[in-house]
Parts: sequence; structure tokens; C-alpha cells
Amino acid sequence: MYNDKEGGDTMPMTVAEKLAVIMKRRKMTMGELAGATGQSRQNLSNKVSRGNFTEKDIEKLATALGCTVEICFTMENGEEI
Repeated sequence: MYNDKEGGDTMPMTVAEKLAVIMKRRKMTMGELAGATGQSRQNLSNKVSRGNFTEKDIEKLATALGCTVEICFTMENGEEI
């Protein structure tokens, strides 16, 4: 989450924004991340710019970045699936 500078509201970060933060902390380039996930830099760059990731893509990226990821859905009653 991050704060919207104009309104002060908290907005969720996109997957691309989260990747950028983690890559910076890990001192990892897009090319290095692409290689670690078995794809070309161009292919990863396209996915990042479109925000077009499959669940499998996200799991591979998390592993390459030394992170864990959990994808869940939250129902109206608070139940997580």
C-alpha cells in the first residue's frame, strides 16, 4: 500500500510496482530477474508494462526474488479462499 500524495488515501500497489520495490532492494535488474525466471528481458518487460501476469508467473517471480507469495480471495463475509 502507498499513500496518494494528493488526497492522502491509501492505494494498493500494482504487481509491477511491488516488483520494482523488491528488485531495487535486491539490487536486481529486469534482465537478471528475467533470466532467473527463464524468459527474455523483453518478454518480462512486456508483462510488467501490461500488468499481465499469470499466477504461475507471479510464483516464479517470487521464487527468483527470494520471496513467498500468497494469492487468496476474500468473500464478503471475510472468509478467505
